[in-house]
Amino acid sequence: MNSMARLRVFVVDDEAPARKKIIRFLGRDPEVEVVGEAGNGREAVRGIQQTKPDLAFLDVQMPAMDGFEVIRALEPGPIPRVVFVTAHDEYAIRAFEVHAFGYLLKPFDQVRFEKVLADAKQHLARDEANGVGAQLKQLLAEVQRRQQQPARLLVEHNQRAFFLPLNQIDWAESERNYLKIHVGDQTYTIRGTVEGLEEKVEPSEFLRLNRSCLVRIDFIHELESWFHGEYKVTLKSGQKLTWTRRYLGKHPELLQRL
Repeated sequence: MNSMARLRVFVVDDEAPARKKIIRFLGRDPEVEVVGEAGNGREAVRGIQQTKPDLAFLDVQMPAMDGFEVIRALEPGPIPRVVFVTAHDEYAIRAFEVHAFGYLLKPFDQVRFEKVLADAKQHLARDEANGVGAQLKQLLAEVQRRQQQPARLLVEHNQRAFFLPLNQIDWAESERNYLKIHVGDQTYTIRGTVEGLEEKVEPSEFLRLNRSCLVRIDFIHELESWFHGEYKVTLKSGQKLTWTRRYLGKHPELLQRL
């Protein structure tokens, strides 16, 4: 990258506070020019095509059109270098590391941000003409393979194993290194984490209530306002859970839907 030229950056995140935070941090670097921002995938595609930035900070988890779909929509045109922004997505982080892409794990601080930006500048300085495009194709191919995998879990019952479709799960709760999967009157125990299960299910169908619980939205019976902006959630089974403030902000559109 020419030392005299400013790095042209586009910022994409459906959460306005996160987007503004990135822009604020970028504003502290005199070598950077923010050429645009977008709050959803479609705006991102239009904005990136119009501004042709050198670098894009791109949120992975967005409703309707996620970060990977944004990249696919930009093809076969020019695609900027990408720093992916993600919230506790273990699978995506492993993929970014394997394919040498920078990422910001929410919540991030200025120290981590500056490290990622510095790395992106170095990559841009030595990228060959088709280097980034080839890496992105490999990354997207891996993501697509994963998305095409059957949406099911292997569980055991009465010493017999079978595949359980994810959309049949009513809710799940973590217990140390295990998950209790509730389906009707039946409970299955498997090894795993809520984060891992959340990565497998359809985001529009399931809701993360707190650190230890994931619930199918259609299995929620009612919500009751609780203390400190939280909600008491009653499931159709009668079970009562708490939707904590930390997870309320991740999917505000779901709160409107409920």
